[in-house]
Amino acid sequence: MSDVQVAPSVAVPVSDPQLRRIEHFLFEEAQLLDEWRLHEWLELFTTGGYYLVPSTDRPDGDPSRDLFLIQDDRFLLEQRVNSLLTRAAHAEYPHSRTTRQITNVVATEGEDGRLRVRANFTVYRVRNGVLDTYVGQYRHVLEVEAEESFRFVERKSVLTLDALRPHGKVSIIL
Repeated sequence: MSDVQVAPSVAVPVSDPQLRRIEHFLFEEAQLLDEWRLHEWLELFTTGGYYLVPSTDRPDGDPSRDLFLIQDDRFLLEQRVNSLLTRAAHAEYPHSRTTRQITNVVATEGEDGRLRVRANFTVYRVRNGVLDTYVGQYRHVLEVEAEESFRFVERKSVLTLDALRPHGKVSIIL
């Protein structure tokens, strides 16, 4: 499954300027998602990138052996984006309106040069007059690109919810 290894190696906290750039990257990503600019959002992934959402009963699960709500490699993620942008995605047509909040961003750099980023999130989703709230923690692995830009190697949204009630599903990108 995911080739991202979280080794018990030494992780070094990033500098304050680097942390600000990471926060800016996360805020821009949130804006792309809230504006349903999903093709642009998809470009934030490496060609081997993954989008993961573990099940609520196994938030620290391993995608190679545990059931995940979403376990997309780049190919499946492209299919998800294309589907969400058509009328055929009944759960999201018309599109939900979302507002995201990202806080408590912490980042370290591993010996492999990749960044491990953790941040708390809240996603408010409004659809058909109903407000759903998703809360959790992002656990991302980023690759540093030229000119201090970033790409997702792994984008993981770990829900703090103990069940998907009352909404019962995740039809948006968290």
